[in-house]
Amino acid sequence: MDLGIRGKRALVTASSKGLGRGSAMALAEAGVDLVLNARGAEALEATAAEIRAAHGVEVVTVAGDIVSEAGRAAVLEAALGQGRKIDILVTNAGGPPPGIWSDWSRDDFIRALDANMLTPIALMQACLPGMIARGWGRVVNITSQSVKAPIPQLGLSNAARTGLTGFVAGTARQVAGAGVCINNLLPGIHDTDRGTSLDAGQAAKEGITAAEVRARREKTLPTGRYGTAADFGATCAFLCSVHAAFMVGQNVLLDGGVGNQTL
Repeated sequence: MDLGIRGKRALVTASSKGLGRGSAMALAEAGVDLVLNARGAEALEATAAEIRAAHGVEVVTVAGDIVSEAGRAAVLEAALGQGRKIDILVTNAGGPPPGIWSDWSRDDFIRALDANMLTPIALMQACLPGMIARGWGRVVNITSQSVKAPIPQLGLSNAARTGLTGFVAGTARQVAGAGVCINNLLPGIHDTDRGTSLDAGQAAKEGITAAEVRARREKTLPTGRYGTAADFGATCAFLCSVHAAFMVGQNVLLDGGVGNQTL
C-alpha cells in the first residue's frame, strides 16, 4: 500500500532503538525524511546510517535528552529552525521504573510527568502551528497499554501517560478541522530493551530466569509471542499516512490481544 507520505518530513524521538526505531524505519520505507533523536549518539548514528543505506531518505540526527530543555531546544532547532517543517511527529520516551505505591516520591512523579506527559505536549505545541498552517499533519504519541488497563507495578507510567491521553483527547478534536490528526499508539509487551528490562526485573524479584518470565508471559498472549519493532513501526506508519485522515484522538492498542475489552 502506498501510504501517500513520500517527501514528508518527520520528527521521531527516542528513535535509535526499540519502538521508536521501528517507527522511523517504517516511515523511511514510505519515503519520509527524518529527524531522529536519542540520548546515545553511537546507536543513533548507526540507526541513521542503516536507514539512509536502505531507503535513501534524508536523516538528520540530534543526540541529547529530549526531556531536558536544552535537548528539546536542540531537536526543535534541527526540526523547525530556519524555515524547516515537520509534517509528522512521533513522540516517544522511555518509561519510568516499576515499583509499588510506597516506592515513589513527589520527585519521581515529576520526572515521570516530564518524560511521558509534558515533553510530548511541548513537542506538539511546537509542531502543530506549522501543520495547521499547511493544512496537513500527523501526530502519533507512543504511550502504553496501561492507558486502557493500568498495570499495578507501573504506577508512574499509568499516571503520566493517562494525563497525556487526556490532553490529546481535547487537542485532537480542536485541530482535526485543519487536516491534522493526532492519535496514540498503545504498545503491550514487545521484544525491545524495555521488554527485556521488565522481564529481568521480574526475574530478579522471583528468583527465576528472564527466559522463564518471558515464556510465562508469552502464554498469556493470544498471539503466543512478543510484538516486534517492525510490527509496531508498520502500524505507526499507517497512522501517519493519508489513509488515517478520519482517525482522530484514538487510542490504538497493539498488545497481541491481551487486553480483552470492547472499548
